[in-house]
Amino acid sequence: MAFLRWAVVTVPFIVLLGFTSARVVPSGEENLWYQMLQKPPGTPPGWVFPIAWTTIYVLLGLALAMIINARGSKLRGPALTLFAVQMAANLVWTPLFFGAQQVFWALVLIVMLFFLALATTIVFGRIRTGAAWLLVPYLAWLCVAGALNYQIDQLNPNAETLVPAQSAPQMEI
Repeated sequence: MAFLRWAVVTVPFIVLLGFTSARVVPSGEENLWYQMLQKPPGTPPGWVFPIAWTTIYVLLGLALAMIINARGSKLRGPALTLFAVQMAANLVWTPLFFGAQQVFWALVLIVMLFFLALATTIVFGRIRTGAAWLLVPYLAWLCVAGALNYQIDQLNPNAETLVPAQSAPQMEI
């Protein structure tokens, strides 16, 4: 029962964090710069990304609830720290790629994120096997996202110069 109480908090919290990160800057098809990029064959249609990420954030929230609920585990503290670090890296990717238009550095970040998520999965597995299994789709999607990021970097070596960075709207007085 305690797991459900935690899940009621962690799932909406993680989904909200992901949604907020995605809304900080225009992303996907609503981003003029992204529309101008050459994309590799097989790039999923734009509607796939919000569905995939929402599903992943729900799974992350459930896994987090399982670990928070594992009060007797000595690995609980390190697991929660690893989760927080990988989540922070996850939330930085969208503003880095779409906002700062830094395709290469977003690629570096997603590689780091994969290894952080892998470490989180391993530590979660030592506490609750089910929590680790909930992170497997995340690892798989990070591989897909990383491959797309790499291909976009290769196809667009000067991506950051395609369109000037969008500036904040100015108000005339």
